[in-house]
Amino acid sequence: MAFEITRIEGKVKMRHRISDWDNAYANGINIPQGDRWPAAWVEPARLYRETLAAAGRARLGLSYGERPRNRFDLFLPETEPTGLVVFVHGGFWIGLDNSYWSQFAKGSVERGYAVAMPMYTLAPENRISGITLEIGKAIEAAAKDVAGPIRLIGHSAGGHLVTRMISATSPLPEAVRSRIVNTVSLSGVHDLRPIMKTKMNEKQRIDIEEAYRESPALLEPLAGARVTCWVGAGERAEFIRQNALLASIWKGLGAETDAVEEPDKHHFNVLDGMEDPAHPLMDALFS
Repeated sequence: MAFEITRIEGKVKMRHRISDWDNAYANGINIPQGDRWPAAWVEPARLYRETLAAAGRARLGLSYGERPRNRFDLFLPETEPTGLVVFVHGGFWIGLDNSYWSQFAKGSVERGYAVAMPMYTLAPENRISGITLEIGKAIEAAAKDVAGPIRLIGHSAGGHLVTRMISATSPLPEAVRSRIVNTVSLSGVHDLRPIMKTKMNEKQRIDIEEAYRESPALLEPLAGARVTCWVGAGERAEFIRQNALLASIWKGLGAETDAVEEPDKHHFNVLDGMEDPAHPLMDALFS
């Protein structure tokens, strides 16, 4: 990142320009012991799946489409679900699957909601526009299984995908759109244009046309959209900027928005609040 410092009447004004876009979006190398993730999630996720499956409260590997990764896991509360939460995982659209995140269903399940966790066909096999369509199909399939209001939450690339679902060009049918009462984007990437400048884009293959078509910050929100953009205060500056960006733009377009920077959290442990039904993050989702 390049800096330019200007002194005006004894005051210091600092400008900065990003020169290393790969570093701007690199999380693990910029977090102490950041190489622990995502491996640190594997065992807790496995244990949670097995615990709920043993209790008859996990339906794993449900199909929503024809491709191999068109599957979702569904976690159920002890009583009839009040509604449906859909969590969409991150990985910059090029990595990971839903098996890393199962334990993060806990807070929502304990608040009486069923939680669907889909995976999707990754780039370069798929384009981001194709992933958008797959997540739409996954939500539609889960909505057929679970009645009641729908709440969406996604992390990083998943934050992009859930806010894409409440954009004016959402792939969701009206019957599903009308059930969405709230959305939370955790460390979401809402403007895809900067990602085009990273090496990751060799796999993502985002071009300017797709960036404009698939960036929630460049689209209108659905009428009545409600979204909380939530980020760790210790995250990379680009994630903090992207977080504030969508909340600011959509507020000016009529959506109900909030932007939160959670103290002492980075890109990975910002998810921890999802395990606690009483955490402020869960309050934001269930408000």
